[in-house]
Amino acid sequence: MRKQAISVTVDTVVFKKESEATLVLLIRRKNPPFQNKWALPGGFVEDHENLETAAKRELKEETGIELSSCEQLYTFGNVGRDPRGRTISVAYVGFSNKSDHPKAADDAKEAKWFEIENLPDLAFDHQEIISLAISRFLQDLL
Repeated sequence: MRKQAISVTVDTVVFKKESEATLVLLIRRKNPPFQNKWALPGGFVEDHENLETAAKRELKEETGIELSSCEQLYTFGNVGRDPRGRTISVAYVGFSNKSDHPKAADDAKEAKWFEIENLPDLAFDHQEIISLAISRFLQDLL
């Protein structure tokens, strides 16, 4: 039996409420694939990490924002979702307070809040991930 080469990643959808708007945190990718495109904070899970720890680590490394808690949203594993090879991503959702100001670092060229009704073109399948997070976590708030 052939061993599969599958990578596991995490992505984190971070929402925050500001006045009447609901915002989501995105990073501009520094590296290929999708270099310079906007994406959710996230990355590869390290061998020693559990998934939630990886999600919080990647978020902090790329944006400087720390979440005390987050909840698993869904697992995304469509073939072809990542041009680097077969990648399965476990997405998380968290909520930020109004004083959180992102600072891009690590693989992120830029980090900023976007209104959920006015998102830029996104890398990977991140539009699908954000749409599911909105329907599951914000439906009662909108």
